[in-house]
Amino acid sequence: MDNTNGQHQWNTERGVLAVGSPSVKRGIMSHDQVEVTDLTAELEFACKVAREAATIVNTFYIGSSEVRYKSDREPVTEADRSANQHIVTRVRAMYPDDGVLSEESKDDLSRLEKERVWIIDPLDGTKEFIARNGEFSIMIGLAIRGRAMLGVVMQPESGLLYAGAVGHGAYLYEANERIPLRVSDVDKPSRMVLVSSRSHRQQIVDRVRAALRITSERVSGSVGLKVGLIVRRLADLYVHPSPGCKEWDLCAPHALLEAAGGRMTDCWGNPLFFNKRDVRAHNGLVASNGRAHDQIVETVARICEEFGYNEDDGFW
Repeated sequence: MDNTNGQHQWNTERGVLAVGSPSVKRGIMSHDQVEVTDLTAELEFACKVAREAATIVNTFYIGSSEVRYKSDREPVTEADRSANQHIVTRVRAMYPDDGVLSEESKDDLSRLEKERVWIIDPLDGTKEFIARNGEFSIMIGLAIRGRAMLGVVMQPESGLLYAGAVGHGAYLYEANERIPLRVSDVDKPSRMVLVSSRSHRQQIVDRVRAALRITSERVSGSVGLKVGLIVRRLADLYVHPSPGCKEWDLCAPHALLEAAGGRMTDCWGNPLFFNKRDVRAHNGLVASNGRAHDQIVETVARICEEFGYNEDDGFW
């Protein structure tokens, strides 16, 4: 399959298998459809670019990096901007017909006309980068007709690289090893390990943990690294019942988790779609090993509503 020009016609003639009746709304592919396509070239490319960007980020990490603020709570550094320029330039050169959405690039909305869109967070966990605790990542995702299909999460400080594509499996690259990734088989929420945010904590999460009788917890920065813990079986569940996440925070982790056998939905159990005009994840997210996802979501949704939130309005 020729991937050099980024042009892909998503039909059975080009390697797509749709199971069940098609359901496409505003150009978004239904999660009831199963797509089978060869993303090997894209995955190799994304891994290479993520490693290149990690080299750039580490240059600033061991040296100094000017910090500015996009808003009162959103810092941005020279590392963010430099990594972003490198990744976006490489993607546009390799796949000129694909769309691009990146946190640090102006969104001209031309991507809305594209079936394939690269969704990039050049430095997820900027606060952790500034704190020099190593818990930040580079995330490169590919959404096809609204569905997260490919995800690469690179942790520059440790050199760990997570890569996965739906239908291709997921792998951890550590030193010279390529390790297959698969989520755990823990099916009782009370036995699960919860991973939570280092930089912020919600009362809802504490209520969810108590309701599910979870006693084990880990803390990590970056959505990508939290999902990394889940696909490595070091955690089983992440709940984010609050605003803050946008498409670039979720696309790569979503594809990686699904490739490893897990599930990610919003806090009311709805599937997440990508390449929307409004890139905010209004209803938060629940990421798990998938073994008791529906049960967990039922509890999360109930508690969110007890706090005054609802599915229609979300957390924004």
